[in-house]
Amino acid sequence: MKACSKLLFVVTEDWYFVSHRLPLAVAAQTAGFEVSVATREGRQAGVIRSAGIQLIPFALSRRGGNPLREVTALWRLYRREQPDLVHHVALKPVMFGALAAWLAHVPAQVNAVAGLGWLFTSSSGFARLIRPVFRWTLARLLNMPHSLTIVQNPEDRSLLERSGLSATRLRLIRGAGVDVRIYYPVAPPSEPVCIVLVSRMLWDKGVGEFIEAARRLTEAGVNARFVLVGDPDPANPASVPESTLRSWHGHHGVEWWGRREDMPIVLQAAHIACLPSTYGEGLPKSLLEAAACGLPIVTTDAPGCREVVRDGVNGLLVPVRDVTALAAALGKLIGDPVLRRRMGEQSRLRAESEFAQEAIIAQTLAVYREVCA
Repeated sequence: MKACSKLLFVVTEDWYFVSHRLPLAVAAQTAGFEVSVATREGRQAGVIRSAGIQLIPFALSRRGGNPLREVTALWRLYRREQPDLVHHVALKPVMFGALAAWLAHVPAQVNAVAGLGWLFTSSSGFARLIRPVFRWTLARLLNMPHSLTIVQNPEDRSLLERSGLSATRLRLIRGAGVDVRIYYPVAPPSEPVCIVLVSRMLWDKGVGEFIEAARRLTEAGVNARFVLVGDPDPANPASVPESTLRSWHGHHGVEWWGRREDMPIVLQAAHIACLPSTYGEGLPKSLLEAAACGLPIVTTDAPGCREVVRDGVNGLLVPVRDVTALAAALGKLIGDPVLRRRMGEQSRLRAESEFAQEAIIAQTLAVYREVCA
C-alpha cells in the first residue's frame, strides 16, 4: 500500500472537532499530512479554516436518519476526495464510515470509539433486543483489513473484544488529552464553594441528579453554588429542555451559565468539578480539563469517568444515579478545604503525567503510521 498523505476526519459536528480533534489535525498537518474534515458547517467553521484545515460541509445526523442514504453519501464523499486515510470519530461515523470506506476502497482507516453510549448500557427492551446484532455487526466492520480502532478506556476495549473484534486491531488511547499550559491551577477563589458541572445539558450526564443533590444540600443548610455550564443539545433525545434549565436557575444555589468559550476561566473560578454521568463515556474531556486546573472531582463509578478519578486520591466516585451518595460526596468536599486542596494537587499531577495533550497526539500519530505501514 502506498504511503498515506491525505488524511480525512469524519465528525458529525464542527464544534466537537474543534474541542476534541483540532490540535491533532494541526499536528498531523505538521507531520506531513494533507488534512481535511467532513463535518456539519456551524459556528466553529471559521476556527477550523483559520487553522489551515480544509472543511468539507457534510451533514451526518446524530439522531435517526436513513442508514442507506448516509452510507451512500459517505461512499460518494470518499470516492470524490480519495483520502489515503480516514479517521472516523464517534460511534455512528465509525459504523457507517467503516462500511462506506470498505465499499469505496479507502486504503486505511482509523475508527475512534469515544464511548459506547446508550445502546450498550441501556436496560430498555429495545436496546436489549438490538444490542447483540449491533455488536456483531460493529465487530465485523472494524475487523476489516488496514483498519485500527482506538478506544478510550479498558471497559470499551474488553466489550469490543467480547463482541468479536480482534485484540490486534485495538489500541487504547485515553481521551483527547488536555493542554496543561492553558488549563492550570490558580489560588482558590473566595467562598461560598462553587461546584461546576460542565457538559452538554443532557439527562444522561447526570444533570437531574446534580440538581437534586443541590436541593438536598441547600435545604440541609449548606451554602454553596451549583453551576451548570453548557447548552442543551436538541439533536439528542436526552436533552434537557431550555425551559427546565431556566426554571432551575436561582433556586437551591443553582446557576445555569449556558455555553462558555472561556473554559479555563470557568474552571479556575470553581472549587469542585462534578460529572454524575449515567452512561458509557469514552473519557470525558471536561474532567481532564478540571483535573488540569487542579480541582477535586466528584463523578460516577462508570466507564470513562473512573479513568480520570482515583477514589479518595484526586476525587470521589459515587454509584450511578445514587443521589444520596452524590450529595454526601459533594457535602464532604464542600466542608473540607484541606481535602479539596490535597485532592486538587493530585488531579493536576495526573493531568500532567497521564493526560497531557502532546503525549495523546503522539500516540495517535503512531497509530496513523502503523495503519499506513
